[in-house]
Amino acid sequence: MYCCWDTQTNDPLPQQTISLMRATMPEAQEMPHVFVIFGASGDLAKKKIYPTLWWLFRDKLLPKIILFVGYARSNLEMADIRKHILPFCRVSEADEKLFETFLSHNRYISGSYEAPDGYLKLKSTIADFGNSHRACPNRVFYLAVPPTVFQPATRNLHQYCMCKYDKGWSRVIIEKPFGKDLESSRELSRHLSSLLREDQIYRIDHYLGKEMVQNLMVLRFGNRIFSPSWNREHIDSVTISFKETIGTMGRGGYFDDYGIIRDVMQNHLLQILCLFAMEKPASLQSDDIRDEKVKVLRFMKPIELQNVVLGQYVGDPNAQDKEARLGYRDDPSVRKDSRTPTYALAICMIHNERWEGVPFFLRCGKALNEPKAEVRVQYKDLLRDIFPTGQIKRNELVIRVQPNEAVYTKLMCKKPGMSFDLDETELDLTY
Repeated sequence: MYCCWDTQTNDPLPQQTISLMRATMPEAQEMPHVFVIFGASGDLAKKKIYPTLWWLFRDKLLPKIILFVGYARSNLEMADIRKHILPFCRVSEADEKLFETFLSHNRYISGSYEAPDGYLKLKSTIADFGNSHRACPNRVFYLAVPPTVFQPATRNLHQYCMCKYDKGWSRVIIEKPFGKDLESSRELSRHLSSLLREDQIYRIDHYLGKEMVQNLMVLRFGNRIFSPSWNREHIDSVTISFKETIGTMGRGGYFDDYGIIRDVMQNHLLQILCLFAMEKPASLQSDDIRDEKVKVLRFMKPIELQNVVLGQYVGDPNAQDKEARLGYRDDPSVRKDSRTPTYALAICMIHNERWEGVPFFLRCGKALNEPKAEVRVQYKDLLRDIFPTGQIKRNELVIRVQPNEAVYTKLMCKKPGMSFDLDETELDLTY
């Protein structure tokens, strides 16, 4: 299993962390590995996957014997891949030679996702690499492609490219969305389970790799100061926000089929909600955490239409930025009569003893006023206010996921001086 982290920074990990991670994979160092990126010409590969693989390679957190293979429909050469990924890899002057070494471990194959020809080329590339090291390589297939490609790609992978020997393993990684609705999601699960064992399938929500999302459990279960007040007796509401300033230019064709709810709300925001609201798991093992998340979802009733607000952004004709003048329907890949939402706000209620009556506001949107993702916890009013009317404001706990991770609490304090005036201040944790 490959580790991932938030790719907003390319700073090396602390040396102690690197040493610990290296110590966990001594056997893997001697085995050949192949990492295949389907959709190698796309945005996800260019901006996230290739840069992360480079940083892992730079920090010596990958097996020594490794080959990276990009696969896509586009008729490209490795020189084109290098040109596409270089701005996002942020290579320092000191690492330029090492980056060229990283690129020398890369190959690119142009092929269809449906027809077998490209997969036969991929099979041959993997076999040649394995033969040169006299072993069956372990394989990771990362499907950074539209969901419509999942089924033909995995079918061909299973037929032509999986490791057939006991000494090697194969893993298939798929990114959300896992289908367009419940039925298509179930169909995808049935398809995958007919070809692969469950331990070979990695369903990824990359948002769970963000530092502050991972920190949610530590804040709650590792600090006694928060645990007693983490309930309906003290919390009035919870708002989980995901805001982007960019529109959908370049992704309109994909986005118009899915919309903001499927793209962000039912995965990223719902995962954060579950981490925030769940009971303490038996351990930090993934199965125990997942079980507690599922319990939260079972206590949630379907969202009522009256508790939902949808919107679609339009262009600002007075904007200086040319892209800001364009609305969602101005994207040539979007239908002119599209009703796909680019903004959504929904109120979720969790009907259990801890959260009964506490609204969870999930809101997300594109082309908004600022880029920000955060959890904002608003506490209830004081039961008995002895201070002058209007001076006391509600306490808030803010957990900012991006940009610039932060945790701060809004508290009431006395203003310095002779008077007994109050002021709202922030207790800030520099993260």
